[in-house]
Amino acid sequence: MRRLGFSFLLTSLLTLAGCSTVSDWISPPNEDPPAELQEIKTRLDVQTLWERDIGGGSGDKRLNLVPAYLDGRLYVADADGQVSALDAATGRTLWSVKLDAPLSGGPGVGEGLVVIGTTDAEVIALAQSDGGLKWRAPVSSEVLSTPAVAEGRVVVRTIDGKVDGLDATDGKRVWRYERQIPVLTLRGTGSPVLSGSHVLCGMAGGKLVSLNVSDGAVLWDATVSVPSGRSELERLADIDGDPLVQDGIIYVATYQGEVAALEEASGALLWRRKFSSYSRMAADRYNVYASDAEGSVWALDADNGSARWRQRALHNRQLSDVALVGGVVAVGDFEGYVHFLSPDDGAFLARVRVGSDPIGKGMIVAGDVLYVMGEGGALAALRPGERH
Repeated sequence: MRRLGFSFLLTSLLTLAGCSTVSDWISPPNEDPPAELQEIKTRLDVQTLWERDIGGGSGDKRLNLVPAYLDGRLYVADADGQVSALDAATGRTLWSVKLDAPLSGGPGVGEGLVVIGTTDAEVIALAQSDGGLKWRAPVSSEVLSTPAVAEGRVVVRTIDGKVDGLDATDGKRVWRYERQIPVLTLRGTGSPVLSGSHVLCGMAGGKLVSLNVSDGAVLWDATVSVPSGRSELERLADIDGDPLVQDGIIYVATYQGEVAALEEASGALLWRRKFSSYSRMAADRYNVYASDAEGSVWALDADNGSARWRQRALHNRQLSDVALVGGVVAVGDFEGYVHFLSPDDGAFLARVRVGSDPIGKGMIVAGDVLYVMGEGGALAALRPGERH
């Protein structure tokens, strides 16, 4: 996850796989600092079902270790190699294994597997039932996305612009899609998103591609945002948040680019507007909810992209992915706070703290429960209740 200071950019560059990656953004003290939280009137009951500490989390390494939910279980991993299955209702540990690998992306769950990527360019598959090792497979570079598992394939996106389809039974590579990446990219990648028999991948440079899960055939590709500017830094237009599929429409945003809606079947552009984001969005029939790179939360009209409301009070608080749970909008920040907003006008309804570390991408929804994991390993299950 990126740490962004927008009035002053100190850019640190790493050379990886023949490209340069923006690894950090630092704002000096008192230079457009994060907004101070103001006291709010609580108008929403939020029940903490359970909370616990899972250990190392992802720390400040800007990894993509995000909880995964399936069939009443929650699967979590930390950077030190610990992978656990928890009872989603109680938080109780069902099994836990320690891997001799630096974990960085996942877990992804499906086909009886729990699949995790590593910083050492490896994919590891465990048995969903008990955590037993099923296979390990090499890939071309570090994995900072969550592997997708379906239809006998494990689809893995690596930071060098490649997407591999691995056989779910043994990890052998069946197909590969690759695209040349720009000279400069954000450190991080959007995760492959499964929808039916195809998988959607947001790429560096503002491209979105739809691939057949079984053989990797390109069904379509679309330009979400055209990089512009004189410098490579100005031309950054990566899709770093996962594409969102809702009722046959794909919503996707780029950093320093646009947010767009496309037809899932063809990739045809329905609408597009200027917007900069590196986070996953949420949507209902009427609105798309998104946090921008400066810390505002927006509701955009799902039919045309026009702004319905904008909440500015979280400026520069390094916001997480946005979630929609129990009919309200939720977003986390860099101090571990989860803010609950009204979908009608963006007004604050409640605020709950989960640890003290950034939340980043560590929020998922299952039914009426929001599971939140901070980068330090604090994990909680929250259920929004009645408004008052």
